[in-house]
Amino acid sequence: MKRHRHHRHRFFKPILRPAAGRKLPRELTPRKVTRLAEALPEGVRDSGFETLLRRIDGSPLFGGNDVEVYFRGEDAFTAMREAVDAAEKEILLESYIYKDDETGVALFKALARAAARGVVVKVLVDALGSASTHATFWEEMTRHGIEHRMFHPLFEQLWYQPFRDHRKILVIDRRLAFTGGMNIGEEYGSVVRNKKVKPGDTWRDTHVKVIGPTAWEMAVVFSEGWERAGGSTLELEPLSADEAEGPTPRVLVLDSRFRRGQAESAAALAALVAAARQSVWITNAYFAPGWAAVRTLTRAARRGVDVRLMLPGRSDVPLARHAGHGYYSRLLSRGVRIFEYQASILHAKTLVADGYVSVIGSTNLDFRSFLFNAECDLMILCDDVARRMTGAFEEDMKNAVEIHRPEWRRRPFLHRLGDRMARWLSPLL
Repeated sequence: MKRHRHHRHRFFKPILRPAAGRKLPRELTPRKVTRLAEALPEGVRDSGFETLLRRIDGSPLFGGNDVEVYFRGEDAFTAMREAVDAAEKEILLESYIYKDDETGVALFKALARAAARGVVVKVLVDALGSASTHATFWEEMTRHGIEHRMFHPLFEQLWYQPFRDHRKILVIDRRLAFTGGMNIGEEYGSVVRNKKVKPGDTWRDTHVKVIGPTAWEMAVVFSEGWERAGGSTLELEPLSADEAEGPTPRVLVLDSRFRRGQAESAAALAALVAAARQSVWITNAYFAPGWAAVRTLTRAARRGVDVRLMLPGRSDVPLARHAGHGYYSRLLSRGVRIFEYQASILHAKTLVADGYVSVIGSTNLDFRSFLFNAECDLMILCDDVARRMTGAFEEDMKNAVEIHRPEWRRRPFLHRLGDRMARWLSPLL
């Protein structure tokens, strides 16, 4: 999956990097790497930034990709079904939640059509995330020739129950892939004719499609969870380096799971914030980052970077929202601007920096994502993609309320007490 030094063999082998058990050099850890990133003369546009990312993650940045971003479930799921209908050889689907509602059934029918025409279809879901989905739905998949697996089945191997598969990946023929924050369910508004789904009930999320060598790497990422869940080993051919050398968008796949890649993902994000010179705009659904991440953000704000957070004004996990509140005072006092989205539940996990680097994926800025979950994010270096991400953030601000420090300090005592207690509990959320 990752690059050989100096391209000696001109192929990328389908192996996971960073390797399990790898220890980051001290200067590349999340706490230390910020100084290296701050020293880059041109910030995120400096050639040294890509070098730094490769040192942190041990991974290549693949060029020659086409990237499309979706900000509505209706658009994302339509594109996903069309891609499934066009599949010729293989479909790999990995999702934390797969519901057997109208959205899930519509995608299932597309998968079944693909299996009927001879396409290999593999579906991996998290046992906890998809616990509400009826057993008959999975039985129906089997009857239609779709192979499926549950990641860490409930009540089996109790030691592993805290460790969940939070990824959202769809790979078609190892040439086209989707990822982002969207699980498979109606709450994203993908069934537009469902009268029960009101506009304010449609969650705000972001998903991305990539065509090119990055899709091959995401197939390698899928194989990790698939084999962990008891699936047969995927036969993955090496990727020619010539296919991966192209212009922007250049993409780094940040993939992680328990004891693999989590420190690297945190360090890559810290380096991105530290390398920014103009702006860092973050959207995140479950914000309980810990003090180290808060220091990284406030350090950027003190350097004059426009640091903004778009966080939920409404949440499906209220305790997580209050845990985030426990960090507001420190952030506001050091120049970070905070907005709370009001139009609906905010579920996106994105970042855009200096109108050039975008991050889209499944990782929340909380303890669970960086300690327990398997996650997948794309770091995309491209002016055009960043322009779209910036525009989406500006549109979200029209539906958000900015939190100001004087008013925040006057919030009721019980609110402040609840925020502090939720922050203490945030490692358990």
